Formats: sequence, C-alpha cells, structure tokens
Amino acid sequence: MNFKQALLGAACAMMMAGAAQAQISDNKVKIGVLTDLSGTYSDLSGQGSVVAAEMAVADFGGKVKGAAVEVVSADHQNKADISSAIARKWYDSEGVDVITDLVTSAVALAVREVARERKKIDIVSGAASTALTGKACSETGFHWAYDTYAMAVGTGKAVVKQGGDSWFFLTADYAFGHALEGDTAAVVKENGGKVVGQVRHPFPNADFSSFLLQAQASKAKIIGLANAGQDTINAIKQAKEFGITDSGQSLASLLIFITDIHSLGLDTAKDLLMTTGFYWDADDESRAFAKRFKEKTGKMPTMIHAGVYSSVMQYLKAIDAAGTDEGVAVSAKLREMPVKDFFAKDGKVRADGRMVHDMYLAQVKKPAESKQPWDYLKVVRTIPGDEAYRPLEKGDCPLVKK
Repeated sequence: MNFKQALLGAACAMMMAGAAQAQISDNKVKIGVLTDLSGTYSDLSGQGSVVAAEMAVADFGGKVKGAAVEVVSADHQNKADISSAIARKWYDSEGVDVITDLVTSAVALAVREVARERKKIDIVSGAASTALTGKACSETGFHWAYDTYAMAVGTGKAVVKQGGDSWFFLTADYAFGHALEGDTAAVVKENGGKVVGQVRHPFPNADFSSFLLQAQASKAKIIGLANAGQDTINAIKQAKEFGITDSGQSLASLLIFITDIHSLGLDTAKDLLMTTGFYWDADDESRAFAKRFKEKTGKMPTMIHAGVYSSVMQYLKAIDAAGTDEGVAVSAKLREMPVKDFFAKDGKVRADGRMVHDMYLAQVKKPAESKQPWDYLKVVRTIPGDEAYRPLEKGDCPLVKK
C-alpha cells in the first residue's frame, strides 16, 4: 500500500467513525439523577441513587456506540417547581438525555410533563403514583421499580387476610399519599374489609401525635401508614411511644424500605409486613450487587437504588440496540426488550411504560432471627408481576388502545 492509499484509507475510517457517532447527540450520553439529596427521602434514594447509576454506567463499559456516558445529579428538594426548572435546564441547555430516580410523586409528575414536551426520556424508580402509567403516561416515560397499586396488592391484601379487616389511614397529603391510600382502600374493600376513616398529615412532618390519637380513637384494627421515608419512621416510633400497638391496634406500613428498618431497629420494626421489589439477600446476584453498593455507600441498597441501576443499564442497552440516543427511538426499544437482571428476572415494559416484574411480600425479622447486619427480612410470598401491577386496560393511559 502506498502513502496515498494509506491516507485515503485512514480518511474513510475517520468518516465511518464520525457517521457512527453522529447518531449520538453531542457525542455523549448524559444521564441525570434528579433526587432528594437532603430531605425526607434522602436515605432511601438520594446519593445512593447517584452511586447506583454510576455503577451501571461503569458495568456497561462507560461508553455506548463509541460515545462517553456521563452521570450528573441534582437535589430537587421534593418540590415540583424546582424539579421542573432543573429538568428544563438539563434537557434544553446541558445535553441531558434521560432523567431518572425522581423520588416524590409530585416531582415525577412535573418532570414527566417537561420530558413529554421535549420528547425526552424520564424513567421513574423513586416515585410511586400510578398516575405515571395512567392519565399522565407518555411515549417517552417509564415507571420502573414499584407503584402504589403493587404496595396495596402486597401488604394491604395480606393484612386483611390475616384478620385486619378494619382500617384507618394516616396519609401524607400529596399525590403519592392519596394514591397509596386509594389503592389500598380499594384492596381492603375488595377482600371484605372496611375503611372507618382517614386523616391527612403535612409532608414532611415531625409530630404525629394528633394524627395518631385520631387513629387510636377510631378503634380500627389496622392503622395504615400511607407515607414513606422519615415520615414513616417518625409515625412508627411515636405510635410505639404512645402504646398504640400495645393496646391491640396494629400498624401496616404500606411503603417502607430496608433503610427505614435499619433506622427503626428490629425491636421496633419486628413483625411488620412490607412489600418490596428487591431484597439484597434474595440470591447470589442480589448479594453481589449489594456488597459492591455497600462498599461505596456504607449501607445496603433499597429497591429504588436497585431500580435505578436496572433502568440505567436497560437504557444503555436500548441506545445500543437503537443506534441512537433520540428519545422516541430509544423508548421504542425499551418497550421491545425484555428486562433480565438481578432486579427483574423476567421483566417486561408495557405500552403504558410500566415495567412489570415480580414483587415480594416480606416480614421484618425479630432480633433473635437476624444472623448478621442488615439481615432484616424474610420473604413470605413472591407476587407475580401480572398480579402485582394494575391491569393495562384499567389505567386510562391514552397510549393504550381500547
């Protein structure tokens, strides 16, 4: 080969490489983790979600279609207006291709609208409202780790079947709490129970005394906690201080995470029923991920952390399959591809954006049953994905053909 031929060959190779990368905007894929870094939900999502996203990127190889992958993060402070402003800035001027985590339903719903307008992708692992796969569903929107329907089907149904047939709800007064209360109340009634009342508390909240006294006065067998994070921890601790559980009433925590159990301690949390999409000690794959995560964060991952990892990994696989990071094309691939990882053994993404996977009904161990740090749960039942999640035709998602 002479010099001119070699030069021509090199130029062709460079042109081909440029064409391959031209399908990736800015020659970079940028993943935004928008989460609660300082408030009520920071322990169960927060910095752990940033770490989980970074782990997924590293495990994928740090590049997709030859383009570098970068993770950025921000604190939405659990406020819809702040989250919308960050999302607009990220999508419009900072090259962010996808926003994930999105703990707090009001935040997730606000970002969903920003993403929809720009045909950008949002993948929710932190928030729970079923509205995300209902009337607020989007061509480029996804709901990954869990939702309020799954929590109700798991914990609510199990508690009623164990004899807890009269309920009073203590509910966080925003979209998530309302959805969790509504979904659980429906399950309670469908299984022969009744709802005797409810009270709404501010979000976030520190003093639950007046709300707990109303719940106690209701004489309901079950006080359903339709809240999460530090609100749940505060409510459970104060209920114990008031002697509510000693007087015959029981608490049903409808959304509780392993980090909450860690904060409460097994003496306080023992025997609580809970529903989760992930438990670190479920199998070898889960343990391997959890060990690496704990080395980086000092704690075991929640289902939100595991969900963020799973969704970011699947997103990168979808870009690789689509050959582009354009939102609509990648979204189509996300709906086509099965999800097979330590989080979802046989997951599938429906037309409404719901990633359907098995959930688990678990019970918190007594102190004597725990054999090592973070050994907090025993799985009572695996709930098949198609049972755990709301039927597709019942969600009122405009994308679903009637």
